[in-house]
Amino acid sequence: MIKFPPAAYIQSNDALGALVAQLAREPLLAVDTESNSMYAYRERVCLVQISTPGADYIIDPLANVDMQLLAPLMANPQIEKVFHAAEYDLICLTRDYGFQFQNIFDTMIAARICGKKNIGLGHLLAEYLEVELDKSHQRDDWGQRPLPRESLHYAQMDTHHLLRLRDLLCGQLQALKRWDEALEVFGDLCYVELPERDFDPDGYWRIGLPHDLNRREMAVLRELYLLREDIAQKRDLPSFKIFSNKTLIALARYMPQHSDELRDITGMSPLLVRRYGYVLLQTIERGRRAKLPPPPPPPTSEPGVTERYMALHTWRKERAQERGVESDVIVSKDTLWALARQAPNTLDALRTIRGLGPWRLQTYGEEILQVLRLLQG
Repeated sequence: MIKFPPAAYIQSNDALGALVAQLAREPLLAVDTESNSMYAYRERVCLVQISTPGADYIIDPLANVDMQLLAPLMANPQIEKVFHAAEYDLICLTRDYGFQFQNIFDTMIAARICGKKNIGLGHLLAEYLEVELDKSHQRDDWGQRPLPRESLHYAQMDTHHLLRLRDLLCGQLQALKRWDEALEVFGDLCYVELPERDFDPDGYWRIGLPHDLNRREMAVLRELYLLREDIAQKRDLPSFKIFSNKTLIALARYMPQHSDELRDITGMSPLLVRRYGYVLLQTIERGRRAKLPPPPPPPTSEPGVTERYMALHTWRKERAQERGVESDVIVSKDTLWALARQAPNTLDALRTIRGLGPWRLQTYGEEILQVLRLLQG
């Protein structure tokens, strides 16, 4: 294993301010984050790692530092921020700190545009740099303090080699004449849409419908689903750490009435039976007596939308096979649905669709219009 100095650990505003002044002079920054989604009801960013060609830094947001000091770096169009699989990091940084982004390079997306199939950071570092990553700390609790030295080293490794990987992928993109395509996709990344964070009280339908539960079983599942969320909030844990969906389905299907029967349910360990057995039996009984939930409304679709989507989906698959890339490198699923719903019939109309920038319009615009015209007869 290659030895290098440990990352500088930043846990004060003075240190972060001095670092930002230094980083503002760099043309390239490698960036990564670690969050505690496996260990908290509402996840938060617990570390931000930044590397330059000559040094590595780990910023501790839990040390009550002012993370807004980093905002100008993220929004600076003169500084390229290099991520691997940027989407999740950008969502977390936008959600927690309201950052805006310009000038992103994503090594995972670059590899996909180059036609790579194995796009994990470990695979790419092994292929391009002959570096082996130790991934044994992927599931560490990043919210604990102090963090073990081994965890900090793992976090450092996620950005330490990223700039060199970026340079090699950049050269490959240019050699394949796919640089303009990559720039367009990187630009799309800067428009961050935050997912809904509010709990969906009707989310139990998504769990139960694939398992063909009847209406009474769905009533029991609804009560169990609400109970799980209440326990997760009170214990500050992700809901899957309370009971898995598979366990909820088994409880709703078999409706145990005694603690002995609970022990036969998939996922119900002796500890869970002791901790939650009484409240589970109460909840199941409440579901057995509850009013049956109304069936969910059927999904609505305007006439022709599904047909257009399937035709575009087929075109995208064939185009991807021609180019030797995955289908969503051509255009995203969301863009396909927007095309299917809006059914544009001119290049000017195509320009209004999110995910169709100048490069894609020039490369695929007429093909897309031809697919849509064929359906119009």
